[in-house]
Amino acid sequence: MAEEKVFTVLELSKYDGKEGRPAYIAYGGKVYDITSSEQWTDGEHYAMHASGNDLTDALAGAPHGEEVFEGFNVVGVLKS
Repeated sequence: MAEEKVFTVLELSKYDGKEGRPAYIAYGGKVYDITSSEQWTDGEHYAMHASGNDLTDALAGAPHGEEVFEGFNVVGVLKS
């Protein structure tokens, strides 16, 4: 089994979905690859959220829960 990648906040910010870069977000300590999601065009989700960020707190007020990340690959964990 491969060792989990540990992301710092600075490392995560590099995965912003811009200029061909992958789009990653963190939630609940896990880092998800959301690059393939049609809901994240150019690393943005409805001009409300940007990839490359920890969205744990932001999701608290969202109309959906953690289930929206089902089906996306977990690529690592966020260092707290």
